[in-house]
Amino acid sequence: MLNVHTLKMSEQEYAQVRDLLYRKAGISLGPSKQSLVCGRLFKRVSALEMSSYGEYFASLASDARPGELQTAIDLLTTNETYFYREPAHFVQLQTMARRALERRESMSIWSAASSSGEEIYTIAMLLQQMVDTGQPLRWEILGSDISSRVIASAQRGVYPLERVQRLPQDLLHRYCLKGAGPAAGTVLVDKALRRKVRFTSINLIEPLPDIGPFDVVFLRNVLIYFDLPTKQKVLRAVLSRLRPGGVLFVGMAESLNGVLDEVQSVAPGAYTLRRA
Repeated sequence: MLNVHTLKMSEQEYAQVRDLLYRKAGISLGPSKQSLVCGRLFKRVSALEMSSYGEYFASLASDARPGELQTAIDLLTTNETYFYREPAHFVQLQTMARRALERRESMSIWSAASSSGEEIYTIAMLLQQMVDTGQPLRWEILGSDISSRVIASAQRGVYPLERVQRLPQDLLHRYCLKGAGPAAGTVLVDKALRRKVRFTSINLIEPLPDIGPFDVVFLRNVLIYFDLPTKQKVLRAVLSRLRPGGVLFVGMAESLNGVLDEVQSVAPGAYTLRRA
């Protein structure tokens, strides 16, 4: 019987999947990621009753199983996410929203790697809270991801309780319903809030659709998967959808210093376009 320890991946097989993921999704896997790839893809190889990773990668390359490449990408890029992650960015967003309200302007936001939706619903809760407390802010949010599977999950808006542990209690009580019975241990994002958020599938390494412009773009913790040329390509494409004076958020631990000269830092993980 196959197990993750006895099913080995050759250097040639690893080169196959590295090349495929780079071409299809811009994902750059270094030599140190081979064990991670083995661990995350073993269950798929086993479930499909294949005898080797090479057989699985060949099926991905030939698209013999429609949708399987996306499954592999999901498995290799899924990281921990939760509501109200990196709070400093949300504080900055609220400041921008108050300024927009003072100027009687609307707020347009793009969560460019929205994954299963925790980030985008945190944003929506914060902005809708302003509206619900008598501040007539007009706002719209677009969430996108390369994976149609995680988009479908985000649209359902159902999350395990541990994902909302860091969410401020007033937001949790106002915009989440606690599950009971078969749904115990989960929360459901308020239906009215879910209806105000739009989702679409976008592969950031391909030409962007006709979206924007946006006042704010969240592109957090996704550039880590790209090599430098791909980072620059993605950043220039995303920034082309940002309004003058708009803010791009990347992960707090990420830096664009030495990546793109066109941007300047305004806070940790926050950038604007340099003025000509």
